[in-house]
Amino acid sequence: MYGEAPLRDSRPKRRVAALGSAGVLVASALIAGAVAAPTASATADTRHGKDREAQGVAVAAAWAAKAGIDWQDCPADWNLPRPIQCGWVSVPLDYAKPNGKRIKLAVDRVASTGTPAERQGALLYNPGGPGGSGLRFPARVTSKNPVWANTAKAYDFVGFDPRGVGRSAPISCGDPQEFVKAPKADPVPRTEADKRAQRKLAREYAEGCLERSGTMLPHMTTPNTARDLDVIRAALGEKKLNYLGVSYGTYLGAVYATLFPDHVRRMVVDSVVNPSRQKIWYQANLDQNVAFETRWQDWQDWVAKNDAAYHLGTTRAAVQEQWLKLRAAAAKEPFGGVVGPAELIGFFQSAPYYDSAWAPVAEVFSQAAAGNTQALVDAAAPDLSDTAGNAAAENGNAVYNAVECTDAKWPADWRTWDRDTTRLHRDHPFLSWANTWMNLPCATWPVPQRTPVDVKTGKGLPPVLIVQSERDAATPYGGAVELHKRLKGSRLITERDAGSHGVTGLVNSCVNDRVDTYLLTGKLDRSDVTCAPHATPKP
Repeated sequence: MYGEAPLRDSRPKRRVAALGSAGVLVASALIAGAVAAPTASATADTRHGKDREAQGVAVAAAWAAKAGIDWQDCPADWNLPRPIQCGWVSVPLDYAKPNGKRIKLAVDRVASTGTPAERQGALLYNPGGPGGSGLRFPARVTSKNPVWANTAKAYDFVGFDPRGVGRSAPISCGDPQEFVKAPKADPVPRTEADKRAQRKLAREYAEGCLERSGTMLPHMTTPNTARDLDVIRAALGEKKLNYLGVSYGTYLGAVYATLFPDHVRRMVVDSVVNPSRQKIWYQANLDQNVAFETRWQDWQDWVAKNDAAYHLGTTRAAVQEQWLKLRAAAAKEPFGGVVGPAELIGFFQSAPYYDSAWAPVAEVFSQAAAGNTQALVDAAAPDLSDTAGNAAAENGNAVYNAVECTDAKWPADWRTWDRDTTRLHRDHPFLSWANTWMNLPCATWPVPQRTPVDVKTGKGLPPVLIVQSERDAATPYGGAVELHKRLKGSRLITERDAGSHGVTGLVNSCVNDRVDTYLLTGKLDRSDVTCAPHATPKP
């Protein structure tokens, strides 16, 4: 249920990249011609028969370096105004067959704002998902976001839609309008019949992925997206990669660093997916359920502390009682006929995700508890007239499942899922069942499931900067510690007593200054750093 770097906005967003199989809204990130020949490190996957992919990506990167990117004004319907420019990079669908079928990846950029002497190249970005689009990244420059002003002087900001996402050969697993219809079934099952109904939906969803996207499905993997990243690097004319990845984008970065260690120049990974093969992806999602409960409680404590504003109770227990009361009312009769428990979770989960959602979610909660549920319906119900948004939501969820289900082997025995979720739900009820239904298509996935890359340091890998909040719900802190152990010379910045997902976009000078220093000079602190938390949200 991996999420994305947050959209900075005044109100919480319904998740775009993560509607579960049962419909539960859950969250589930160079010099022309200078392409290095495949090295031993670039074939780290050879024991899994990936040597052909290593050769294939070298061929594709050489082609891309020669072709470059034909930058143009962006199409009007991309909603990316000048001076942002857009273009395409062609990559093999299957890197073992670089001369075979090709797909086009959408890319965009905005030029660095500094002098020619200050420019250091391109900075590529992935916001997470899997299934998130990076095309809004250049807008951090055009909107004059002060957090990124220094970095923007040195780098062109480059975004892209990963394979299968948005404009890049998008995949689908079902009709978008049906996909968003509400209300969905309560994710917490009351009977075995409820479980059987959800299992049926998950199986049908997996079958829909094969029916609608069967050609793409076997190739929707993190290693292939990492290979795409290297081809984009070459197309940009960059000898080495500068990269910023958030959430799932950290795992993409870690896999890239493993496959192409000597192609990395600077790499920042923020809010880290645990890269252990034992965690990718089944166990990682179980770990999320525990972390979400912890952060949910942090938010409840904040709501209770601000009872003068929200009138939901002066203790965590009182706020939880109001939540259970609201949930029970939605189960009995969905608000507005469309907002039941599943839709409630989809809306409320943005609070444990992002501190920026704390106050807006609490305000809607307060109104609903007082009997005015219109704001809740407006925020949580699907908009069937928003066909483009619904298509994006369905596409994001399709990519999420396609990548996670294909990346690794998942339990095929329902009894394993049932046992683990039942156990976790007892003490971590906020998200456990909803997360299970979102991932359950992986139990009956219709294409071969791979063995994850063994993330580790390879020859030529420079120091990587890792940034993590201590109480992150979507990517628990242990993931940052694990990646830190695996990447020799890396440095870890910990934001203590904080839990917002996506730290580098927040205002915290202790973090911001170090990210700037690293991207601008390559310098890191002599040892790991612990920063005080960013400012607590105000009611």
